[in-house]
Amino acid sequence: MSHSLITHEQTKSPISEAYRTLRTNVQFTSVDSKTKKIMITSSGPREGKSTTAANLAVSIAQSGKSVLLIDADMRNPTQHKLFGLSNMEGLSVSLVQDQGSHAFIKETEVPGVSVLPGGPIPPNPAELVGSKRMKHLIEELSGQFDVVIIDTPPIIAVTDAAIIAQKVDGVILVLASGEVNKDFALRAKDQLDKVGAKILGAVLNKADIKTSEYYYYYYYHGSDDPGKKRKSRGNP
Repeated sequence: MSHSLITHEQTKSPISEAYRTLRTNVQFTSVDSKTKKIMITSSGPREGKSTTAANLAVSIAQSGKSVLLIDADMRNPTQHKLFGLSNMEGLSVSLVQDQGSHAFIKETEVPGVSVLPGGPIPPNPAELVGSKRMKHLIEELSGQFDVVIIDTPPIIAVTDAAIIAQKVDGVILVLASGEVNKDFALRAKDQLDKVGAKILGAVLNKADIKTSEYYYYYYYHGSDDPGKKRKSRGNP
């Protein structure tokens, strides 16, 4: 997957095609139930979860839907950098002040994509994401956008992602090809299972797209049986 935000000029690139297929596979999960609130996490740092979240938001918006990207990684906010926005105010401020979240949502240069930045780093991120106000915020905003994507910290590092996983319709786990420790990946899935999260699948990031063995998305069909996984590749 790409390590930067895809642009309009790159819409026919292999990276853009990969995100379109990821978008299509996510849409397939809505056959029986609506998947509007999607959380993106990883097993550890620097696996590309924030870039994946941003590019998935762009790809979904290109299909004609309105997308809100919430940067809930308040320990290391990144989305404002990817979209060239200010991070002076954002989610952290919205959760501690008696003020509507709309005041902090920013439109981007990408049609259909809005971003709620992480805001100034608070001393108690886990407490904030576990608050009733956070739950209300997610529910309120999911009723105003077609899709809400939430970027969270790595699932193993802190409890934030496990807390938010219980408030969304599905979770995508990002793993860095050739870098992620197998035990870490299994622990990440185990922690998501323990909180009852619906795992939509896993993105294999940082893979060499020039090789014929480039697999970027594993769609689980709601099964824990590895033998029932299907490897998706190519065009949607």
